[in-house]
Amino acid sequence: MHNIAQIGIGRMGALHLRNVVANPRLKLTWIVDPAPEAANAARQYQAKITTSLDEALADPNVKGVVVASPTAFHLEHVLACLKAGKAVFCEKPLDLDLGRLKAAEKELSKPAAPLFVAFNRRFDPHFRKLKRHIVDGTIGALETINIINHDPAAPPAHFIGTSGGLFKDFTIHDFDMAAWLMPDPLTEIFAWTSCLVDPAIAEAGDVDTARLLLRDAKGRMCMISNTRRSGCGYDQRIQAFGSKGMASANAVPQDATEIWQEHGALRAPLHPGFIGRYAEAYRAELDHFADILDGKAKPETSYDASIQSLALAEAAARSVTLNAPVKL
Repeated sequence: MHNIAQIGIGRMGALHLRNVVANPRLKLTWIVDPAPEAANAARQYQAKITTSLDEALADPNVKGVVVASPTAFHLEHVLACLKAGKAVFCEKPLDLDLGRLKAAEKELSKPAAPLFVAFNRRFDPHFRKLKRHIVDGTIGALETINIINHDPAAPPAHFIGTSGGLFKDFTIHDFDMAAWLMPDPLTEIFAWTSCLVDPAIAEAGDVDTARLLLRDAKGRMCMISNTRRSGCGYDQRIQAFGSKGMASANAVPQDATEIWQEHGALRAPLHPGFIGRYAEAYRAELDHFADILDGKAKPETSYDASIQSLALAEAAARSVTLNAPVKL
């Protein structure tokens, strides 16, 4: 069993905290967070509580750290953990500024300890199966991919200012999936955006609806559809089209049971948000971190994936400004 420290118990931190505690290969020993509720969590899980990251990192029994602090502190906390020789599980993104990430390339590209940046959708069982069908040639030679990522409702406008905006907070998952699923490096991107859901988001300087087209080195294309309001729940779908057919990972309902009667079919709605839809993926990525600590695996996503997705986000923003494709 590996002793774990966790930084932050906010929205994402609380999710990871529950999964750390439930994982039989991990033991929560430290919580680093100044919030009053952190003390309650520490008592509940019999962990130590501190506001000093240095205090937790000084514990020689700590083998890994879950970084779930506010995004603006991710890079600072990750670098401190790596310097202390602790393996790191960092909630995405590693940082919101491409220049800052590149400046830390020496420490991050060949880290002193394993660095895992948790792009959770790569660990979704439906998407992993879709990936296998692409790789093993089930649908023949891949030609195009469609990625649909639609939120059920827009976040409050005050969230926009610290989120990094639609591309860096929301579409960044899709950029990572596109790079993961496409067989060759992405070479070009074009993006259109609008604010169709909430005028307050436009007032905050962001958009809430986007359509993007990416092309790889061999001309294959990937379409990404984003909106902050689906009207039908958390709509997450990927379709891969090949020379011999199509593989599709469809939207996942809360319950697979259906009732069929004379007047039609009744089925459960989609999940109301990401926590329920990707619950299995969040558990799987923490299992992957335990494998890393066991020495059984290397991080599937680390500095390179972070740089790639953030570079795509910034290129998409340039495309919107120029109203033209951008070479990568």
